[in-house]
Amino acid sequence: MKKELKDTIIVELGQKLKEYPHFYLVDLTGLNAEKTSDLRRKCFKSEIKLEVVKNTLLQKALEASGVDFSPLYDCLKGNTAVMFTTTANVPAKLLKEYKKEGIPALKAAYAEESIFVGADRLEELAALKSKNELLADVVALLQSPAKNVVSALQSGANTIHGVLKTLGERPE
Repeated sequence: MKKELKDTIIVELGQKLKEYPHFYLVDLTGLNAEKTSDLRRKCFKSEIKLEVVKNTLLQKALEASGVDFSPLYDCLKGNTAVMFTTTANVPAKLLKEYKKEGIPALKAAYAEESIFVGADRLEELAALKSKNELLADVVALLQSPAKNVVSALQSGANTIHGVLKTLGERPE
């Protein structure tokens, strides 16, 4: 491969690292053509960009990114594919479907500004909530006390009204 082509690939990988806030490193060794196509289709439907890369080029792109990805460098051995995504937990949920077969295997991930190394971290990654899910949870928690107060006031108004009506109808 010519140096110009390598430089172009490194720059493209660097742009994808900036564009996508989360990425997973996976090992696709052992997938036949049919299963690879199936995985690519599922990735496309889930808005995940799957790309097979050369380890040395990926490492150079990671080094040039300005973020300390050094814990990931040990994972760059053998076949490596990168799953770029905008939602942190989507690739983990997709990889869980394949967990029984063990292929593709998770090598490492960079999600929610944290580095996860090893296939044993898959459950933890799948349980991560996206920023939008966390915001929805916070809004629900904030609305809950307000709903309780409104509900109590409404039921209390009916109770007070019933008591006053009863007292008003009672003969003296």
